[in-house]
Amino acid sequence: MKYFSVHIKGFVQGVGFRYYCYRLAVKYNLRGFVENLDDGSVYLEIEADDNIIDAFLDELRVGPRSAVINSIKVEGKKYENKYSDFQIY
Repeated sequence: MKYFSVHIKGFVQGVGFRYYCYRLAVKYNLRGFVENLDDGSVYLEIEADDNIIDAFLDELRVGPRSAVINSIKVEGKKYENKYSDFQIY
């Protein structure tokens, strides 16, 4: 298992992006959370198997139909087993 933080910038609030992330997280059986930030971006923390993260990120880059993604920054971190499910904040 790995732990990742993901910061997404662009037109990603008010377009269902957090719910899109939630559906993907359920599909890939990820744990963690997604939240809107005050600067208009979206932030995720996820725990996932190495072999799943790439597929998740590929679908995440597509985003919901109305979203415009300018950048996605992914940072791998030490796995801590912090989450039992995936939440929307």
